[in-house]
Amino acid sequence: MPTRFLLIGDTGSETVLEALTEQLAGAEVERAASGQEALHLLEVCRFNAVLACFPLAGWTPEELLEEIQRLNASLPVIFRDQAGSFGAAVRLTRLGVWHYAAPEEGPRQLAERLREAAAFFRDRELVCAAGESVREPWRALLVGESRPIEQIHQVIRLVGARRCTVLITGETGTGKEVVARAIHSAGPRASFPFVAVNASALPENLLEAELFGHVKGAFTGAVANRIGRFEQAHRGTIFLDEISDMPLDLQAKLLRVLQEREFQRLGSSETVKVDVRVIAATNVDLAERVRQGRFREDLFYRLNVVPLHIPPLRERRRDIPLLAHHFLERICREEGLPRREITPEALERLMRYDWPGNVRQLENAVEMAVVLSGDRRLLYPSDFRLPACRPRPPAAATGPVIAVPDEGLDFEATVSGIERALLEQALRKSGGNKKQAADMLGLKRTTFSAKWKSLEAAAARGQANGA
Repeated sequence: MPTRFLLIGDTGSETVLEALTEQLAGAEVERAASGQEALHLLEVCRFNAVLACFPLAGWTPEELLEEIQRLNASLPVIFRDQAGSFGAAVRLTRLGVWHYAAPEEGPRQLAERLREAAAFFRDRELVCAAGESVREPWRALLVGESRPIEQIHQVIRLVGARRCTVLITGETGTGKEVVARAIHSAGPRASFPFVAVNASALPENLLEAELFGHVKGAFTGAVANRIGRFEQAHRGTIFLDEISDMPLDLQAKLLRVLQEREFQRLGSSETVKVDVRVIAATNVDLAERVRQGRFREDLFYRLNVVPLHIPPLRERRRDIPLLAHHFLERICREEGLPRREITPEALERLMRYDWPGNVRQLENAVEMAVVLSGDRRLLYPSDFRLPACRPRPPAAATGPVIAVPDEGLDFEATVSGIERALLEQALRKSGGNKKQAADMLGLKRTTFSAKWKSLEAAAARGQANGA
């Protein structure tokens, strides 16, 4: 079956699309001048990849992506936007865009991207047909299939091949170093060193020498020259964990390394140049530390080029069974034990627990359960000794939040009020972003917008009648 591409763009993109069609010689190429025409073609034809050029009359990239994914969630989609930015690339990649092309990418590069996407699409279909899943090698590091994990996958795919600095945030135990290793493994630096440094694990007077190295005699105990972690990570990645605990004077030196890609060893005037990708991580609010004067504002913005937040385990419960089985298999393999299984009752207990220590706590709990189970093949709820933490009640146990008074109520008005309150709360939490607000409520953006317009219209009618 020949490869088929769909190119979407109005008259403003005509020149690019004409040249791209020539570059795709040998493949079947369909053109759509509008978003509506493109959706019609997607309904009646099968394509291997899609490219959409923006601006596109009547459509935002988010709206068009949502409609394409509704028709075919696995179809690779490439966007090219003349007014695009790196922030838009990160946002749309999180939503599922295969590639967000920079304005300077010409027809030849776009054609290469389309062919890559089509090849991936064909391979995925073939492998899925055989009952297997297609994963990039680095994805083996990240266990889970929840929406937050899929969004993290998308960001890793985007930034893996670049040198841009990444700031990973999340509670203790969420797996920030694992994500950092996945980013390192997803690009060309994978064959070079990954060097991890915990800024809170070293005394303040030794941290500078640890990072940048020292020469003999630089301080008491420096009996020989020593290269630092930045030099060790040359052409690779350095992971700076607990970056919030770095002393202010050392923060200034780190800022210079990020800006100039060079530093001096302690006790030396010689400048050392390095090619290093920097990934930092913290479990505190760095912006708040900046307001308190405990973290440099210029360094914060230099580190926060690509922010990546890892939600706590209690917010992605769908991943708990997968992680528990993953840890169980690994522990049994390392200890040379026969295969073991977790009973459904034990899994239910794990799912209801809030995991204040996140993934790290879950791993420790599984290891302890293996020890306490002795020679048994099955792990029961009693094998998981979990510290006191209020478990969430099952959904069936939650009662109604509205009571019907004896005198009755206006059903339509009450339901409309609840609906409006939910929409307004989601909008406040998302900072006015309707797409994010819709995601919070499990709605499509178009459904959210329609509900909001309906409520606004009803309120306007009510005011008019009152007048």
